[in-house]
Amino acid sequence: MTKHHANWPGTLSRRSAITTVAAASLTPRFCASVAASDDVAHLIERAAAKNAAFMRGDMDRWLALVRIASDFTLMQPFGGPTSHGFDASPERLAKLSQFFKNGETTLEVVQTYASDKLVVLVMVERQYAEVGSLPKQDWSLRVTEIYRKDGSEWQLVHRHADPLVHGVTLQEAATIARGRRKDE
Repeated sequence: MTKHHANWPGTLSRRSAITTVAAASLTPRFCASVAASDDVAHLIERAAAKNAAFMRGDMDRWLALVRIASDFTLMQPFGGPTSHGFDASPERLAKLSQFFKNGETTLEVVQTYASDKLVVLVMVERQYAEVGSLPKQDWSLRVTEIYRKDGSEWQLVHRHADPLVHGVTLQEAATIARGRRKDE
C-alpha cells in the first residue's frame, strides 16, 4: 500500500486519467474539427502518462510516450537558459532516472488550444516525488506544452514548467528575477 502525503491527491489511476480527459472536454478551447478534439484528448492522456513515468524515474516508458521534435525547446522549472533539442542518450536517460524517483502524479488541465497543426496544453502537474537528493515532497509545476503535427504524429516542440503553483510574494519574485537567492 502506498503512503500518501496528507495534502496529496494520490497517484494517477486509469480512472483519474479518464476523468482528466473528460473534464478537459468541458474546458473552453478553440478546435478546428472533431479530429482536433480527439487529438487533444489523446495528447492529454499521453501527457498524464508520460509525466507519471518521468516522476517515477521510468525513462524507458517516458521515452516511449513522447515524440520530441528536433527543434524542441525547454524552459526548465529550475530556471536558467532555454534548452534546445533533447539528449536522449542512454547515459542522459540513466541520470534522469536517478534524479527523479518514486513519484505520484495527477494532471489538472487548465486550458487547451488546438488547430489542425498545433495543440497547446496548459496544465498543473500535481506531483509528490523524490527529486535529486531531496526527500519525497510536493513538486507541483505549472506547465505549458506545445505540440506540432508532423505527418500523422504529434511532436512536443516546447515545454515551459515553473514551480510557482503556490505563489510567492512580490519580494520573493523580485529576488528570483534578479537571479539572487533568498539568503543573499
